[in-house]
Order: sequence, then C-alpha cells, then structure tokens
Amino acid sequence: MPIFLARLLARIAALGTWWTPVIVFTLVFATSWPLMALAEPGGSAVVQPANYWWYFVVTAATVGYGDLYPESAAGHAVGAYVIVGGIATLTTVFTRLAGAMERARGRRMRGAVTVDSSGHIVLLGYTPGRTEQMVEELLADGTSRIVLCAWDDVATHPMPAYGEQVLAFVRGDLTDEAVQRRAGVHRASSVLVDARDDNEALAVALTADHVARGAHLVVALRDLGRARHLRYVRDSLRCVQWHGTHLITEELKDPGLTEVYTELMTHGGAETYSVRLPDALGPVEAGHCHATLGRRFGATLLAARSGDALLVNPAWESELPAGAVLYYVGDRRLTPEEIGGALRPGP
Repeated sequence: MPIFLARLLARIAALGTWWTPVIVFTLVFATSWPLMALAEPGGSAVVQPANYWWYFVVTAATVGYGDLYPESAAGHAVGAYVIVGGIATLTTVFTRLAGAMERARGRRMRGAVTVDSSGHIVLLGYTPGRTEQMVEELLADGTSRIVLCAWDDVATHPMPAYGEQVLAFVRGDLTDEAVQRRAGVHRASSVLVDARDDNEALAVALTADHVARGAHLVVALRDLGRARHLRYVRDSLRCVQWHGTHLITEELKDPGLTEVYTELMTHGGAETYSVRLPDALGPVEAGHCHATLGRRFGATLLAARSGDALLVNPAWESELPAGAVLYYVGDRRLTPEEIGGALRPGP
C-alpha cells in the first residue's frame, strides 16, 4: 500500500502547479493517519490526535526529533511513506519557486517588467558606452534608482550587474505611451530623451511630454538649433548638447543648471572675467575676496589660480598669495588697481 501511494504522489507531483504541494501534503496526512492507527498497537501515543499532527510535521520535514515514533514494523513503513510524501512536497515547492524566480529574472533581463516606483530617473534610449558612463555618474552622486528604457534591438539588460532595485530595464517602442508608462515616466522625477538621432528625439519627447506629470524633461540634441521645435511641446523642456554627457547628468540631478552654464558662456548680462591681485597687496584670504567682490562690485568669485594650482570655489579660510588670479562673474571687468584698493586694509 505505501508503495502504491508513493507512486501516486509522484504522478501528482508531476502536475506542476502551485496546488500540487497542497494536494500532496493533504493526501499524505489524510492517508497516513488511518494507516498508522491500523499498524500500531492499541494505546500507541503516536496515533493520538493531539500527537499525530506533530509527528507528521517533523517527520515529513525530515527533522525527526524522536519524541514520537512508531513501534511496529508496519508503523515504520507508514513513517517511511510520510517521509517520502514530505520530500515530494518540499521538492515540488522548491521546484516551483526556482521556476518562478527564473521566469521573473528572464522577464527582467528581457525588459518585460513594469516599474512601480516613483521619484526615479528614466533614460529613454541606450547607446553602448555612453549610457554606462551616464549611469555611473548618476549613481556616484547618490541617485537612488534609474530606469533604462531601450528600443527592441537591445535584446537583454545591458547592465545587469547593478541589480533590479538600482537599474531597472524596460524594452519596447519608445514612442509608445504604454512602454513609457511601464518605465514609470509618469512617476519619475527626471526624464532624459537620449535618442539615436534628432528626429527620433523629437518623436520620443512628444510622447514623454504627454506621459510625464511634472517630471523634469531633458532632451539630448546633436543640433541645438532644433531646440526651437521643442519649445512648442513644453516651455520648461530643457535641451542639452548630445556630446556633453557630464552636462546632461548634471541637468538631470539639478534642473536648470545648463541654463546657468549657457548664460555664463553667452554674451550679454553678467559675464566671467579674471583679474590679477597686485603683488604689493601681499597674501589675502579667499573669504576677504569673496566678501569684497560681492559687497563692493556685485560680483561672485568662482575660482582662483596660484601658479599651476586652480582652486574652484576656494574655501574662505584659504590664503591666496600675491599675484594670484581671481576668476569671477560680474557686470564689468575690474582693474588690478580697483581690486587692490578694495582689498587693501584701511589705515
């Protein structure tokens, strides 16, 4: 009888559904108890209702504490049947779990998942080497999660080493609203359109503008002259030169930063200048330069050069030697005499 039941268990286990371990476990329990009652002598403790469930669990799990055990040879055969049933149940559970994990991993690698997070950064488009560089820069600055959304020609996750919780992968038509929603564009903090050409960038950006809800939308263009076409899509949309990957990642992290850079590099308004400190002035603290430039001339100190050393945003307590060059933003160029007279201590 136990041999027949063991074969029946093997057939049930081959069904391959999540109900299989439940059916096996229930069948073994329902059949083993009366069999044990028939095999054991009267008054056996193992067949008592308060005891058998415990004996069954520890035996089926192959733990075997030994506090309860059958006494007869037939009872031992029933115990072996319980062990086989427990092994069949556990094997089925582990097989199903392994299969489910493998299928989930396959879906992640193929980009068939749907991202359910929010506040992340979405990269729409993939270029080997270039995208890896941007991801590395974003993560180095503390970005919590990135979603890479690529066209179907990217068959599998190009950067699986980062892990799903750091860098998720979605694949499909980037101009399709459903694909962008699977990437969580509508819940993202920033979205980068990094297409294969500018025409494609315009099409993807049009969809992203429709899907995104308050996200900072950045478009990388090879020809910035085409940015005027995107102004019809959204005034706040930011266009960045395609080749400036570092500038792109900075704009994603700190919206509006490229506009500041553009103003600094464009004629009109405040511009960047340099002025050399007079040798007669002697050493001076950078903090004194910061304060004097701001209060006396409405300028902002950016950096200072002493010999070959360039100090960007020098600390206030750092000492600048005589002859150091100051780089600043202001509305006019200052002469060494003006800056020397302003920095020179009063009588």
